[in-house]
Amino acid sequence: MTKRVEEIQANWRELLPADVNADSSRDSVELGNEDWRKKLAPEAFEVLRHEATERAFTSPLNDEHRPGIFVCAGCGQPLFSSEMKYDSGSGWPSFFTAIPGSLETSTDYKLLMPRTEYHCSRCGGHHGHIFEDGPTPTGTRYCNNGVSLNFLEKDRP
Repeated sequence: MTKRVEEIQANWRELLPADVNADSSRDSVELGNEDWRKKLAPEAFEVLRHEATERAFTSPLNDEHRPGIFVCAGCGQPLFSSEMKYDSGSGWPSFFTAIPGSLETSTDYKLLMPRTEYHCSRCGGHHGHIFEDGPTPTGTRYCNNGVSLNFLEKDRP
């Protein structure tokens, strides 16, 4: 089963819309607070730039099941493919793995217990937390705020 995860991670570009060129640049995106505020919707700004959490079961992306790619709402970097998504029942879009190199982690002590928090590796935007209660084969759950993502649907033939 590990080979399957590696295949999913390696072949994510196959789910990009034909008119989207996935910028492979890892150049960071750095904007000032006011520029981010102008660029993002208010709830996305609070989550991406101030590590807030949206209410569970409020994101339409929680129920998104079409083929495609989930990108950072801050900078557009691809983070997850639809093949990585599953229904965790948590109320937030959840993924069992991520596109390699797209995320960075840190330790969050906001609830007194340490949690692994993850951010977009390009713009530093907060996306969610990683838990070890996910499905096989990884056992990992990337619990993502829906407002931190945009969805690019794969073109229909």
